[in-house]
Amino acid sequence: MLILMRRAMDARTKVRVVTSKTHTQPQKSPTTTSPSTTWVWTNPTSPISWISSNPKTKPSSPPPRRAFVIVRFQKQSHEITVDLSTRSIVSKNVYEGNGYPMLTFGEQTVASQLPFSYEPFKESLRKRGLNTSQVLCASFSIGWFGEAKTKRNVKVKCYYTNGTANLYARPLEGVAAVVDLDDMKIVGYNDRDVIPVPNAEGTEYRASKLKPPFGPKLKGIPVTQHCGPGFTVQGHSVSWGNWDFHVGFDIKAGPIISLASIYDLQKQKRRRVLYKGFISELFVPYQDPTEEWYYTTYFDSDGSPVKIPNAFCIFEKYAGDIMWRHTEISIPNQVITEVRSDVSLVVRIVSTVGNYDYVIDWEFKPSGSFKIGVGLTGILGLKAGAYTHTDEIKEDIYGTLIADNTIGVYRDHFFIYYLDLDIDGEVNSFVKSNLETVKVKDENIPRKSRWTVVSETAKTEADARINLGLKASELLVVNPNKRTKQGNKIGYRLLPGSVVHPLLLLNDYPQIRGAFTNYNVWVTPYNKSEKWAAGSYVDRSRGDDTIAVWSSRDREIEKKDIVLWYMMGFHHVPSQEDFPVMPTLSGGFELRPTNFFESNPVLKTKSPKPLQWPNCTSQH
Repeated sequence: MLILMRRAMDARTKVRVVTSKTHTQPQKSPTTTSPSTTWVWTNPTSPISWISSNPKTKPSSPPPRRAFVIVRFQKQSHEITVDLSTRSIVSKNVYEGNGYPMLTFGEQTVASQLPFSYEPFKESLRKRGLNTSQVLCASFSIGWFGEAKTKRNVKVKCYYTNGTANLYARPLEGVAAVVDLDDMKIVGYNDRDVIPVPNAEGTEYRASKLKPPFGPKLKGIPVTQHCGPGFTVQGHSVSWGNWDFHVGFDIKAGPIISLASIYDLQKQKRRRVLYKGFISELFVPYQDPTEEWYYTTYFDSDGSPVKIPNAFCIFEKYAGDIMWRHTEISIPNQVITEVRSDVSLVVRIVSTVGNYDYVIDWEFKPSGSFKIGVGLTGILGLKAGAYTHTDEIKEDIYGTLIADNTIGVYRDHFFIYYLDLDIDGEVNSFVKSNLETVKVKDENIPRKSRWTVVSETAKTEADARINLGLKASELLVVNPNKRTKQGNKIGYRLLPGSVVHPLLLLNDYPQIRGAFTNYNVWVTPYNKSEKWAAGSYVDRSRGDDTIAVWSSRDREIEKKDIVLWYMMGFHHVPSQEDFPVMPTLSGGFELRPTNFFESNPVLKTKSPKPLQWPNCTSQH
């Protein structure tokens, strides 16, 4: 067996294992491929490569460079540890648990070609009068719904591209094939009904193909840095202002920010904040229970080891925001106006997952805060229907009629972030500070009530599971062994964005697998094997390896090396404005220093000097 390995720094890459010949590039028509090709997932910086018992402790000598590899071969999932320097296998094991490795683009591409040589599918196209050369197919994971035994199957659904590049807007509703990926053959097929394929008109989004009239032309805003960028990049390390951090990439998690520290001007030293942070899991359950849609409950995306230049963009952002300001007119004969411009550094990646595009931002601020944002754009997952007007609808269509014969299905988007905070060191605690109403008992005071802060340090994992929005609270990760001069515990505070909770029943199969959405906040003790909130083998998993299972052990988390997990998301009710392409819908959260510094850390920060431009006149 030949293993073609691709090295990567801080990346979980997939490696192809070829026993005969490789797959060709995706085609609209069938291709001849070998079913003996299997796939490998590797993690060259897996925690198993550390010599030290604590992976955060720098070893006295460099550790061996090892990779944890998952190989799907001969219908089994093999777990292999490979020493990259000696090119030797250190250990191997056959995984016998539930679930399968991630799907790969290569095998999905092959699966999507199979219907074109399948006679029942050809007949379905003839029945609808469709040109085969303008049909594209894609494969979709199908989850688990209580079956005692599962196979590594996917469903293949198809689209019609005649007259548009927006293939998702023209689905062949009611037609689906089931493909066994291990045998790479069709094992099931359904053509339930002939449902009108939506028209191509109004689905185009490419600027070069759009026709007048056009909307108002927005004048360009010049953006320049006449002294050059204010940040430096050396390898994977980024330095900007008072921040230093490492940027990495993982094929499953996407961008990874690690080893983030901030320089404290008052203490004249650099202080640790974040050991590692990334999106651990994505969960997108659609809300249509019909035969063609009920299984549409996507988890994390798939990928393949390809070189993508300029995958990240790092830029400084200034939009006229204010870092801090004050105007004082109370002092006689003086008017004091002090203001500092707020400039931040953004690390951005845009991940295209089929029809959707996710804009993922990590934004660092001189104040010590860092914001994490997600923007949803791209093309909706659309269902074809028989209706062209809402007055015709006499049944639940499980979505919004957004164009003729086109339904935007209700869906959720959930993200859970893994945030291994090391606030001035590894020993941290999680503090819940509830804001509680108190009656004023002194009858001489006309006030009847006030609120106060009642703080509680979470002792175990159960104490730290929180659904936000139920009570006013402040949530902090603190270092209990370090205090400010005034005696306050140093820490960072979680500032949530808009709060969402899952609406599925807890015993519904997708929710069992996506149990990490049961709470907005989880806190666990650091464990090198607990990175993926829905488990390591998510495809067709049964929810027996999720954060809900790990956390049920109710381990101690006070004064420990802990991980904060934050779940954010969107309940998405599509509207006509989301068609044919969706304006960005954004959300996020912030981690803000709280008694981390002795006083305002940006008091002495200077605003950027204004750039003087030559006088210009507007032209009409």
